[in-house]
Amino acid sequence: RVYRRRWFILLLFSLYSGTNAFQWIQYSIISNIITRFYGVAVTTTDWLSLVYMLVYIPLIFPVTWLLDRKGLRVIAILGSTLNAVGALVKIASAEPHLFAVTMLGQTICSIAQVFILGMPSKLAATWFGPNEVSTACSIAVFGNQVGVALGFLLPPVIVPDVEDKDVVAIHLRYLFIGTAAITSALALLVILCFRARPTVPPSQAQAVFRQNNDNQTESYLSSVKQLIFSPPSLLLIISYGLLAGWIFYLYHGENIVEAGQIGLTMVLSGIVGSIVCGIWLDRTQIYKKTTVVIYISTLAFMVLYTATLDLGYLWVVFIASGALGFTMTGYLPLGFEFAAELTFPVSEGTSSGLLNASAQIFGIAFTLSMGQLIPASSVLGANIFLCAALLIGSILTATIKEDLKRQQANNEKKPSHVDSDIENSS
Repeated sequence: RVYRRRWFILLLFSLYSGTNAFQWIQYSIISNIITRFYGVAVTTTDWLSLVYMLVYIPLIFPVTWLLDRKGLRVIAILGSTLNAVGALVKIASAEPHLFAVTMLGQTICSIAQVFILGMPSKLAATWFGPNEVSTACSIAVFGNQVGVALGFLLPPVIVPDVEDKDVVAIHLRYLFIGTAAITSALALLVILCFRARPTVPPSQAQAVFRQNNDNQTESYLSSVKQLIFSPPSLLLIISYGLLAGWIFYLYHGENIVEAGQIGLTMVLSGIVGSIVCGIWLDRTQIYKKTTVVIYISTLAFMVLYTATLDLGYLWVVFIASGALGFTMTGYLPLGFEFAAELTFPVSEGTSSGLLNASAQIFGIAFTLSMGQLIPASSVLGANIFLCAALLIGSILTATIKEDLKRQQANNEKKPSHVDSDIENSS
C-alpha cells in the first residue's frame, strides 16, 4: 500500500537537500569575492568546498549504521537541523576577520551532508511502490541538483563584486540570513512532519526488508563486508566513483562568465537527465543495459566536450556540455537503484552510502590530479585523463553480473509471516 503523504515526505527531503547543496556551492561560485573579502589565499577558500568531501569519508559509516538502526526520521532531523545550524553560524561571519567562523559554519553544513546524500534510495524504497521507486529516487536527486543550480545563480546576484568590504559584508549578510531562514523553517517542518516509514510497506521487497531488519538477522559490519567483497557491487562502487567523483570539478574554460554559464547548463540538463532516467527505469525495469548505455554515452559526450572546448565555437561547447550533464547526472539515480537491486536485502542507505564514499574518494584524487595536470601539461591533458577514467568505468560497468534481487523479492509470493505482519500493522 502507498500513501499520499509520501509525496510530501519526498518534497520536504528534496527541499532541505537542495539548501545543503546550495550552501556547498555558494562560496566557490564567488570565490574571488570571498578571497578578497576575508583576505585569505585562494587555496584556503577552496577548503570551503573541499571540506564537504573530506568530512563525508570518515562519517559515512557511523551515519549509515545509524540510518539502518534508527530509520529515516532520526537521520532527517539530524541532517536538516545541522544544515540550519551551519547556516545560522554563518550569519555571524560576515566580517573580514571572521573567516574561521564561516569555515565553522560550512563544516557543520558538510556534516549535515553526510546525513543527506545517502537518503534518496532509502527514502524511495521505504515510501514508494516498485513501479515508482526509481522515479522517486531521481526526484530526490533532482532536489539536490536544483540547489546546485541556485548556488550558481543567486550568490553572484546577491553579492556584488566590488572592492568596498562594507558593501560586500552587507550583501553577504543578506545571503546568510536568507539561507538561515529557509533552512530553519525546513528543519522545523522535518521535526514536526517527517515520518520514519509508512504503517504498511509499499512493496513486497520492503516487507521482506522490514522483517529482516526488525529481527536484525545481519549486523551492519557484515552488510558492509558483503557489499565490498561481492564482485558485482564492488565493480559498481568503483565505476560509480570514477564517474561521480568529478561531476562538479570539470574545467569549463578561462572566461568566468562563460564558465559559469557552461556549468549551469550542465546542472540544468542534469536535472532533466535524472528525472528521465528514473522514469525510464520504473517503466522498463532494465537496469544494467540502461546503466551501461548512460555510462558509455557520458564517455562519448566527454570526448566531444574535450574536443570542442578550445575551438572557439561556444554554441558547440554548450550543446556538448548539456548532453554531458544530462548523462552524468542521469547516472546518479541509476547507480543508487542498480546498487539497491544488486545488494538487496542490504539497506539502500548502506549501498548508496558506499557509492557516495567512493565518489568522494575519487573526487579528492581527481581534484589533486587535475591541480597537477593543468599547470604541468594543459587543460586538454586533464580532460583526456578524465576520459580515460570514464573508459575504465565503462568497461567495469559492462562486466557487472546482473542479479536483480529486489525485483525478484517483489515478484515472489508473500510469505505468510509477512502477510500477518502487514495485517497487524494496519
